[in-house]
Amino acid sequence: MTRVLVVDDQFLIRAGLVGLLRAAPGVEVVGEAGDGAEAVELAAVTRPDVILMDIRMPGMSGIVATEKILAEAPEPPPRVLVLTTFDLDEYVYGALRAGASGFLLKDSGPERLLAAVAAVGGGDALFAPSVTCRLVEAFARQARSGAGESAEPPPDLRALTLREVEVLKLIATGLSNADIADRLYISEATVKTHLNRTMTKLDLDSRAQAVVVAYESGLVTPGGGGR
Repeated sequence: MTRVLVVDDQFLIRAGLVGLLRAAPGVEVVGEAGDGAEAVELAAVTRPDVILMDIRMPGMSGIVATEKILAEAPEPPPRVLVLTTFDLDEYVYGALRAGASGFLLKDSGPERLLAAVAAVGGGDALFAPSVTCRLVEAFARQARSGAGESAEPPPDLRALTLREVEVLKLIATGLSNADIADRLYISEATVKTHLNRTMTKLDLDSRAQAVVVAYESGLVTPGGGGR
């Protein structure tokens, strides 16, 4: 069973999501929250596998809630799937940067929603990678150009091996593990090993965060591929 926590400040939307998930086989709704603060409290109590997180809420936003939940969660941490009204949303970029595993448009049909929950719950840490990479491209350049002296610098990639850097670069272009394995003539298991080591060295929580880091560090440039 995939244990899911649903977070949305609009009651009707939240109720619809809960009803859909409860009717789906293999899914257990362990709680529902109407704001970010309540989501943090319930996540600590219910220990969900997946959190459907509304991004724009009064009070504590989905970005702050995601940061707090992932910082405080015991291993293994929940996977956060952000719900948004449109894909090129700077708030979603912030959530991915904070460690969310992916995002889903609120107008997605029931089948896509259930597929996303199943994918994220099963360990596929980046749902719709091509769209997510497009989102990251759109805001990574803005984040880098607008960074001031007080901004946190991107993680140092010098701790990575050449192969880990190569895998990170390909992940950031939207390739799947299978595509990367074919490109580098290695197994998918080896790709996962390189990614897991990269995430450990850079203290990352999700594949989406790895994509953000690749762009913000300049390893990959928007529209220009890897350097």
